[in-house]
Amino acid sequence: MDLRNARVWVVGASSGIGAEVAREMVRRGARVAISARRKSELEEVASGGMLVVPLDVTDHVAVQAAAQQVSRELGGIDLLVAAAGYWQQTTPGELDLDLFTRHVQVNLMGMAASISAVLPDMRARGKGTVVGVASVAGYRGIPGAEAYGATKAAQINLLEALRAGLRGSGVRVQTVCPGFVETPMTESNQFPMPFMIPADRAARTIVEGIETGKAEIIFPWRMALLMKVARLLPVRLWTLLAEPRGERAS
Repeated sequence: MDLRNARVWVVGASSGIGAEVAREMVRRGARVAISARRKSELEEVASGGMLVVPLDVTDHVAVQAAAQQVSRELGGIDLLVAAAGYWQQTTPGELDLDLFTRHVQVNLMGMAASISAVLPDMRARGKGTVVGVASVAGYRGIPGAEAYGATKAAQINLLEALRAGLRGSGVRVQTVCPGFVETPMTESNQFPMPFMIPADRAARTIVEGIETGKAEIIFPWRMALLMKVARLLPVRLWTLLAEPRGERAS
């Protein structure tokens, strides 16, 4: 994909991966609109060079309205990057329904709402790209990430199904599965985060993957390899390996 003059909408761009992807897109010549809840942070990211359209991804009417505004002001949307995300660690072996619901609303329904807002026009034009930012945390169940991991697994499944369903339509679907990235979302984590990389490096990897048309963009490679292998482990073995050390779920 040639990003020069491409009309790009990045949802979830006030910080972290989304913000750095938006900046990288601009550096490569794209015309970029960015959305998230915090207008002041969006304006800081934009630095006068991007269209700022604040929205809350849990408000599906607002997402539709934002998509219409972006399309109107940019003259259409060639590429959606759905990067809005929420993370809060949970207590292993417990299930906080309110916290679980919040993860679903932002991560899963937010992505679905963003895609739903652009997909009809892309299908009508027979052209467009949808990029969804999931996570390697969706590959296996990890204690303490019950809510986050479940939504990431659902995102991976959603994007995979759309990719197959849209085959031949002219609309490309790409799945991004990062490992640990230095962002405001991860800075408060109190557990080991192997192979962590800076957000700007993650953004370059994502944008290069978009340009080359990769169906899956997974990084860093060591974390990707580790989690790909984890997918192949028998359920009983994974349960033993993933069990929190020093404590057992009651």
